[in-house]
Order: sequence, then structure tokens, then C-alpha cells
Amino acid sequence: MKSYTIHLIRHGTTEGNEEGRYIGSTDLPLSQRGAEHLRALQKNYSYPQAQVYLCSPMRRCKDTIGILYPESKPILVSDLRECDFGDWEGKTAAEIAREDDRFRRWLAGSGEPVTPPNGEDGGTFAARVCAAFEKIVEGLIRSEIPSAVIVTHGGAIMSILAAYGLPRAKFYDWMTEPGCGYSLRVMPGLWMRAKTVEAYAEIPPRSGRKESDSGRVLVNLAREAADRAFGGREDGCKKEKESGKRD
Repeated sequence: MKSYTIHLIRHGTTEGNEEGRYIGSTDLPLSQRGAEHLRALQKNYSYPQAQVYLCSPMRRCKDTIGILYPESKPILVSDLRECDFGDWEGKTAAEIAREDDRFRRWLAGSGEPVTPPNGEDGGTFAARVCAAFEKIVEGLIRSEIPSAVIVTHGGAIMSILAAYGLPRAKFYDWMTEPGCGYSLRVMPGLWMRAKTVEAYAEIPPRSGRKESDSGRVLVNLAREAADRAFGGREDGCKKEKESGKRD
């Protein structure tokens, strides 16, 4: 049976990312360091090619696809953009915690849902991203386009894979580094029956990466911290799917 391949890739870093700030709707370009890191990845590793290229409209994603796939002419998909952090935009966790007691309780693992003031709640964000992903998958199948590259945000990738990915894993288990991601295999029959896709490889392949140990430690620490804060809580996209709601 014919299958389809989708490659999900996270954008490179901005100055805001490097300073540990919440960057969602703020349309920052890649930092110099972020761009240099992507160029090194593109030089040292073979990124998967595809028949169609799609991208979040945020500048950091457009910059990323321009470096990794300079010949591509990406289709911009508005609903793949990052979450809007509202009043938390551009602030570090320490700055937010000084201003917002709910944020302090959330970091401490209270389990209560927290929506950024004047921002987008997690369930709405996940539902938006998941709806966009479903349209992409169904468009590939309907048009018989065998492969696609999607450059988007870390939160979008985690939402998609927590909702549809095999093997099953928690939201933060799908955290990936800038310029990295996952290759997915879509089997039409399985997609129609169970809305699932197989994550069969990392981008670039883990075995070939010349990563610093500190880079991996940072990602692992972030996963552990997030697990403590979110442990056992179902992702917003699944909740929306099971209740039959869609934005």
C-alpha cells in the first residue's frame, strides 16, 4: 500500500530563545548564532528532500527553511504559527513569576491549567495546530503527493506527535533541538482508521550527529522539568479530539 512521508523540523534559535524568553507571536528573525548553527547542520548532514515544502509564517521559520532548503518555495500555513503568550511575550520565567502568582504555582507543579493573560490557552493552540496538520495529511493523500517538509515551532511539533505519533509518548518526550525534528510515515488506511502516524527517524539521524554533551543535557533537563510541571496531564489536542471540538 502506498505511504506518505512528512518531515517535521523545528526552526533555529532567535536572540529571545537564547535569552530564555517566551517567544510566541513576536516575529523575531534567527539570531546570528542560530543561523550559523543551521548552516553547519546543512553542511554536515543530509536533510530529507520532498515534493512540497510548508512553513509557519513566522520569520524564524522562513529564515530556517531558507537556509536548510535554499531552493524551496514554501507554502505558508498560518495555523502552524507558535502559541501567542499574551502578556508573557518577551519575558523570562523569572520575570513572569515575579508578576504572576498563577505562573509560580504552575511551575511548582500545581496541575492547574494556566492561560497567559491576553494570550492563547494550550487547548486552543493544540487544536489549531492539529487541525492544520490533518488538512496537510489529507491533502497529500488526496493529491497523491508522496512527501512534504514542514518547518514549524517546537510546541507545534510536540502537539502533533503527542496527538498522532507512534510510538505513543508524552508531549514533552517529543522535544527536539533547533534545526532538528522527526520523519513520519503516513499509511492511509491507518490514518483513516486511527489518525496515527509512525515517527520512524530523527532529523538529522541521531547516530551521525556531532553534538555537544551539554546540548543533550539541556534538552533532557527541560524534559524532566516539564514532566514535573505537567506530569500525567493529557495534551490539549487529545482533549479537543475526544470531545469532538475543533477551532
